[in-house]
Amino acid sequence: MGLFSKKVGPAPIDGVDVLFADLDGVVYAGPGAIPHAVESLNRAEDEGRRLGYITNNASRTDAAVAQHLADLGLRTRAEDVVTSPQAASRLLAEKVPAGSTILVVGGEGLVVELEKSGFVVTRSAEDNPAAVVQGFNPDVAWTHLAEAAFALALPEDQGGIPWIATNTDWTIPRERGIAPGNGTLVSAVHTAVGRLATVAGKPEAPIFHAAVARFGAKKPLMLGDRLDTDIQGAQAAGVDSAIILTGIDRPKHVLAALDHQRPTYILGDLRDMFEPYPVVTHKGDVTTVRDASVRIDGVDVIIESEGSDDLDLIRAGAHAIWATGRQIFGFRVPERLYRDTFHRP
Repeated sequence: MGLFSKKVGPAPIDGVDVLFADLDGVVYAGPGAIPHAVESLNRAEDEGRRLGYITNNASRTDAAVAQHLADLGLRTRAEDVVTSPQAASRLLAEKVPAGSTILVVGGEGLVVELEKSGFVVTRSAEDNPAAVVQGFNPDVAWTHLAEAAFALALPEDQGGIPWIATNTDWTIPRERGIAPGNGTLVSAVHTAVGRLATVAGKPEAPIFHAAVARFGAKKPLMLGDRLDTDIQGAQAAGVDSAIILTGIDRPKHVLAALDHQRPTYILGDLRDMFEPYPVVTHKGDVTTVRDASVRIDGVDVIIESEGSDDLDLIRAGAHAIWATGRQIFGFRVPERLYRDTFHRP
């Protein structure tokens, strides 16, 4: 047992003044709450921390999101919700004159934010829009994508209009499983017109900067389920982050995380943010987290000790691989290392 480090540090939540949480895959999947999410967030608030919600989902207004959260048992107001349509509206204001007509592909959440900012919304390219803004909505149809393609036929550097996407998440967790996200719809338009959209929401830093400013956060922590949006965006904005294994990204994705997508903490569910976080130790080619230990031997990732907690084994494996500076496809990784025993929708 002397080979193992039982040292633990502060809990991830210690010293944090504002918790920022993603919604889909962290707080809920579809209409229902993720197990342990509501009670954990309420506990954090009861202990004096502010809660903010940063979402790429553009289909609903901040008020509708707040009501959903309240219905789940959280004490949430509209001003606690930072949305990608809000970020898109701010970005749009830098690109086109106030009061411009904007072609919208998306739902009420996007329409309301644009109208609050003084823009005129249309669904037709025949109205000569000044820009196209595209966000997720489950009712988006081929006809909506076609109108966007018609409006975006001319490249912007040849006098065409701007194209802003609220986000490009490839997938979205629903109560029945994983479904296509806004990224797939944006990609359909991209395929038709050969142009790339400017992204307003995560993983771009501005939406995080806006959240930090709104809440006056001094030491925030971002809770997310996606490395390529929640974690990457938090890192770009200089915000500590925790990947929560209740949504899209799974243990194998954590092991393969690129440098700019690596979280500060790896947590199974939101209860873990209150637990003292184990210290990761490196000794030669061996990485240890409590009684879980992983060794790198050339291209082989070898489990020296499985330990008593699957989460610690994943942490040890991730940090062992990350420390090499090499990407995961250069290794032979045993399946046991990324065994997925964690809740997902």
